[in-house]
Amino acid sequence: MGALTVLVLIAFPRGIAGFISRLYDRLLGKDARQRVSVTEPGLIALPAIAEPAGLELYEVSRSFGSLRAASRVGFQVPAASITALIGPNGAGKTTLFNLISGHLRLDEGRVSFDDRDIQALQPRDVARLGIGRTFQNLQLFDNMTVLQNVMCGHHRFGGTGAERAARDALGFVGLQGAEDYDPGSLPFGHQRLVEIARALALCPRLLLMDEPASGLNDAETERLSELIVRIAALGVTVLLVEHDMRLVMGLADHVVAMDHSEKIAEGAPDLVRSDPGVIAAYLGQEVAARAA
Repeated sequence: MGALTVLVLIAFPRGIAGFISRLYDRLLGKDARQRVSVTEPGLIALPAIAEPAGLELYEVSRSFGSLRAASRVGFQVPAASITALIGPNGAGKTTLFNLISGHLRLDEGRVSFDDRDIQALQPRDVARLGIGRTFQNLQLFDNMTVLQNVMCGHHRFGGTGAERAARDALGFVGLQGAEDYDPGSLPFGHQRLVEIARALALCPRLLLMDEPASGLNDAETERLSELIVRIAALGVTVLLVEHDMRLVMGLADHVVAMDHSEKIAEGAPDLVRSDPGVIAAYLGQEVAARAA
C-alpha cells in the first residue's frame, strides 16, 4: 500500500483532481507551454528606494544537532550594493538566508538591518521591514495566476495597491502580458522572473536572491544579469547566492566566500577569485581562470 501511494504521488504530483483538470485542458488545446514574449526591459519603471539599507551579520552561528551549518559568520552588505555569497553546496549559504529572513533562529550572534537587530523577528515582520526573497527551488502557487502570485508580494501594505504594484513588477521584469497565465504553464526561465517580480512587489530595500541563475540558459542568464543591475539601480541592496562565477564576477561589488559553515574570504571580486583558500575549497584553478 505504501509503495502504491508513492507511485501515485510521483505520477500525479498535483493530485488526481489536478491531473483530470490538466487532461481536460489538453483536450481543449489549452495545455501547450505558454510562450510569453519577454518584453523590452525598462518599459515599466519602479520607484527608487528613498533610503537604501545595509545588512550586517555578527558572529552568526546555527547548528542542527551535531551538524554545524553556520559557524561565527560575520560580514557586511553595504547599502545599495550587490554582494555575492559563494561556496560549495552545503557550505551554509541558504542557512544564512533562512537566518536573515527569520525562518530559522540563531544559536549565537546578531543580524542587523538598517542598524536594527532583527534576529528575533518572525518572517512576516522581517518582510514588513522591506526584506524580500527568491528561492533556490521555485516557490510559486499553482492554484493562482501569475498576477495573483505577484500580488502576494505586496502583503506588507495590506490590500491597498496590490494589483497595480504586481502589474508594474511584471512589466519591470519583462512579463507584461503574462498576468492571466498559470505560472506552471510558463517556461522555467519565465517562472524565475515571476518569482523575482513577486519579491519586487514587496518594494524591498534588501533582496535576497538564492541561485537565481540555476536552470537558466546563457541568454536567460544574460537577461537576469541586466535585470539585477536594474534592480540595484533602484537603490535596492542585493545579497546574491550563486554558482555561476561569470555572473558573480560581472555583477558583484563585494564577494563573501564560505566553506564548511565558515567564512573563508571576503572582499572585491578579483581578490576573492584569486584567494588560494577559495580556489582550493571551491573554484579550482580552471574555474578561477574562466571567471577572469
